[in-house]
Amino acid sequence: MTKQRLIQLLIHEKRERLLLQQKYNWLRQARPSQLPPEGDWRTWLILAGRGFGKTRTGAETIRHWVHQGRYKRIALVGASIQEVQKVMVEGESGLLAVHPKSEAPTFYASKRRLVWPNGAVALLYGAEYYEQLRGPQFDFAWIDEFAKFRNAEQLWHQLQLCLRLGANPRCLITTTPRPTPILRQLLASSDVCLTKGSTFDNEANLAPAYIEQIKKQFLETTLGAQELYAEMLTEEAGALWGRTTIRYQEPPLTEAQDLKLERIVIAIDPATTHHQDSDETGIVVAGIDQEKKVYILEDLSGKYSPNDWGQRVAEAYWRHKADRVVAEVNKGGDLVEQVVRSVDAAISYKSVRATRGKYTRAEPIAALYEQGRVFHARPFSKLETQMCSFIPGQSSKSPDRMDAMVWAVTELLLQNEATPVLKVWSAL
Repeated sequence: MTKQRLIQLLIHEKRERLLLQQKYNWLRQARPSQLPPEGDWRTWLILAGRGFGKTRTGAETIRHWVHQGRYKRIALVGASIQEVQKVMVEGESGLLAVHPKSEAPTFYASKRRLVWPNGAVALLYGAEYYEQLRGPQFDFAWIDEFAKFRNAEQLWHQLQLCLRLGANPRCLITTTPRPTPILRQLLASSDVCLTKGSTFDNEANLAPAYIEQIKKQFLETTLGAQELYAEMLTEEAGALWGRTTIRYQEPPLTEAQDLKLERIVIAIDPATTHHQDSDETGIVVAGIDQEKKVYILEDLSGKYSPNDWGQRVAEAYWRHKADRVVAEVNKGGDLVEQVVRSVDAAISYKSVRATRGKYTRAEPIAALYEQGRVFHARPFSKLETQMCSFIPGQSSKSPDRMDAMVWAVTELLLQNEATPVLKVWSAL
């Protein structure tokens, strides 16, 4: 072999090593939402749409933690043993695919186990046979598509009894959501760290034809909100809004002007106090186009001090190039206007006073949703949950986000339904 040929082979070998390192360098490839959260959590719940990269995230997380020696006894749980093997182990983004050969585990299909070179072991379980979890013990568990398990609650309780090895046993759940009782329970738990994501977060790695097809078929549908945007589709019997009446504008919506809106308003339903148990201040941005269709552009609601919500309103006003701020003054009176003016006296402001009950004000807006005249720029989980759980005469908690949305749509489409309190301010 000549010296020149040897140099060529060495260069080629070095290039191959670099390419291999890049292929398996998950920390550089992963989006921030695919990396484990910091802090002292026990359960990491990834609630994301189809194609987000949930399986890859689960497999890569296990790969790195096994390689670091952090976890050695792992449970892999899917709807069935077949799905665990097909998706979590042997799938294109499964455990066998994400490992370089030197680190790859050996899969013993008949024994339903994976064994790593460093001695770590993963066992496969199907959710329908959750009783098999009586006895084994683990320091880590990965559950995939948890929301579709028929015996999800029973499996979850059994698995918790098994996570008793090591100093910090943990569980990773990767799933597209469904409004199941156990998933709602997990979302309300302080031990659960939540990561949310949509199909479109991973658009760069998905086939363009697939993206085009799902946009055509699902974007303005309830199913699309669940399967693409990972929204929990909850609603109550007797609620004024149903999930099927909420329609979505095709994303991405980067600028309100993309819709060629004629007017944009920001509606405020202010909280009267600011402490841990206070109501939220509802802040909703909406616009109307030439065809008299209304678009809910942003939900900025939350628990804020008066100065905080005033600053958020002012920032949104100029960012959206809004025409007016509309605020209910029944609770806050002149204080609402004083807050807005103290932040920015140049803002166009209009007070509205509720002379009728929430149901009477909200009913015509719900009808506009049914007529297909109101669209959401994207799913707004908390706002839509309030809308679909507000039952006239029964709901006790103030639906501040919904109230702000009602005032915004009223201002844009039903101006005469609100009683305005107009004031003229002059700057000296």
